[in-house]
Amino acid sequence: MKFHLIGVNHKTAPVEVRERIAIPESRLPEACKKLAAHPGIEEAMIISTCNRVELLANVKNGSCDLRGWMHQYFSLAPEELDKHIYEFREQEAVRHLFRVASSLDSMVVGEPQILGQVKEAYATARAVGTVRAQLDQLVTRSFAVAKRVRSETAVGSSAVSVASVAVELAKKIFGSLNGKSVYLVGAGKMSELAARHLLAHGCTSIFVANRTYDRAVKLAQKFDGEAISFDSLYESCDRADIVITSTGAPHAIFRREHGEKFMARRKNRPMFFIDIAVPRDVDPEMNKVDGLFVYDIDDLQQAVASHVADRQTEAQHAEAIINAEVNRFQARILVLDVVPTIVSLHEHLETIRQAEIDRVRGRLGALTPEQEMAVEALTRGIVNKIMHTPISTLKTAARDPESTTVIEIVRRLFNLHEKTGDGGGQS
Repeated sequence: MKFHLIGVNHKTAPVEVRERIAIPESRLPEACKKLAAHPGIEEAMIISTCNRVELLANVKNGSCDLRGWMHQYFSLAPEELDKHIYEFREQEAVRHLFRVASSLDSMVVGEPQILGQVKEAYATARAVGTVRAQLDQLVTRSFAVAKRVRSETAVGSSAVSVASVAVELAKKIFGSLNGKSVYLVGAGKMSELAARHLLAHGCTSIFVANRTYDRAVKLAQKFDGEAISFDSLYESCDRADIVITSTGAPHAIFRREHGEKFMARRKNRPMFFIDIAVPRDVDPEMNKVDGLFVYDIDDLQQAVASHVADRQTEAQHAEAIINAEVNRFQARILVLDVVPTIVSLHEHLETIRQAEIDRVRGRLGALTPEQEMAVEALTRGIVNKIMHTPISTLKTAARDPESTTVIEIVRRLFNLHEKTGDGGGQS
């Protein structure tokens, strides 16, 4: 395997760093193309969420400079970024992707959103042609592993998400959400999840603002709420007790001066902001305004801690499943690595067999059908006996990490020249 993964997530970097490298959905196709064009990369995809940015590549010679690509693409010096980066290769890269897709590496273990986000990242990379062959096998296998983890363990029971944890935090602040009004800024999936949780816990009115007004209308209609034009955001936001903001804006849309105006109009009645966007929608300076309470995505980790102990046993069961699946996937990939050589060996010896029959045919004279069959059977039997030992050796070597050495020896012994076809691999 020649998989290489590097990334930054909520465990290794604070939100101030993650928001500097977040890749919005609109830029993801272009970023995938640029990554795939980087020297040494055969295939590539990028996962970018509020809690992680990860680069996954199938590389030509076992390594490539993914760190250098990140430094250049995000215009960050090594000293700014490298201390936050984690890096995995081959088997450990496979393990990490399986854990991510199965929600074992999430802020909230067992949350269901990450699998959908990985699927979206995969679909984007497939659409622009940067995922094919081995990377395709790896990512699609991660989906099957995630399904197995969810069906065979209770790691996803009482499913929680960033949105539900945000609502839990709001309940701790207000005591009760009964009668509270909520303002959703951004009409994406996270906002919809938050709306469902809020209504289930007693909120009575919901306002929705989104840059695309039609999307705000559609979301508001689902919950009998009110859609607000984004242009009216600052004039209407103070109508809500709770503001949950999750937009794709590159910079903060709420600043301290906005908060001061909100509190003046609310006559200092408390107002609670939960910012689940990366980059952040709310300037941390807002927290300095009396009566305003601002929590960002990293602040939610304290609320998450209460879920960790309950899920630890189930998470251990899930880790055992993933270990087994990593070994299965590795064995499968290694077997696939030797198949082109086995095919080449068979073609090479078959060519020799046919050439030798043609060479001596004139001296044999006319053969009866039965004699032709006998010659075929004799020569094929000799070829099969010659092939038996190298094929057995190759299949055994496929389970060994050093299989590439054995493959190379067999190719040299039989003078099997590497040739490229449509897929660009050995044949």
